[in-house]
Amino acid sequence: MKVDRTVLKSLPLFERMTDTDLDAMLQHAAPRRVAQGDAVFEQGARAKSFFLLLHGRLKVTQVTPDGQQIIVRMVHPGDLFGFAMALRREDYPGTAVAAAESLVISWPTDMWPRFVDQNPRLAVTAMQTIGQRLEEAHTRIREMSTEEVEKRVAHAVLRLSKQAGRPVGGGIRIDFPISRQDIAEMTGTTLHTVSRILSAWEAKGLVEGGRQKLTVTDPQKLLNLADGKRD
Repeated sequence: MKVDRTVLKSLPLFERMTDTDLDAMLQHAAPRRVAQGDAVFEQGARAKSFFLLLHGRLKVTQVTPDGQQIIVRMVHPGDLFGFAMALRREDYPGTAVAAAESLVISWPTDMWPRFVDQNPRLAVTAMQTIGQRLEEAHTRIREMSTEEVEKRVAHAVLRLSKQAGRPVGGGIRIDFPISRQDIAEMTGTTLHTVSRILSAWEAKGLVEGGRQKLTVTDPQKLLNLADGKRD
């Protein structure tokens, strides 16, 4: 499988790079299709590569010391991920699993310094990505520390609809398979609790569910609920 330079050129991260530099990058690139449910890398494994997601969605999970699995972030098309060198790590801090069939490109980790020299925006983007992850992590910690479960779930669903929402006739559909267990792992609660909350929301017309599908049908009411406003 070969990736055309125009695919990278279409991404903001690479749009200012010359064709020569892009071709040099692609000479060392290894495209890979990842089936839904398969892992790109595992938590604790040696970080031999860093990655770019071209198509699909990934969820990055971590297993806590007490054995609980949590979803720490979602990876969306155009995102860099797995760049452990930028975090001064030699291993991957989490497991990246395809939430839908995905296409990724990988490069050897030891090429990161060369890429940064050729394209300083990579370094800037890496720092911005780390900053965004920290901000989201702090937000989620605050939510789990101070908010009731229903508000946490509302915030999580709204974030997903903003990051991966696709307008449909009935509202905004999260554009990849998402299970109630996934939402439970994002919000630090149980599958039973998430199922109860989503069923209540469906009865009120806030969302529509299905097998690994979720559509936000009344974003404003869901936002009001997340902000603690009741009708």
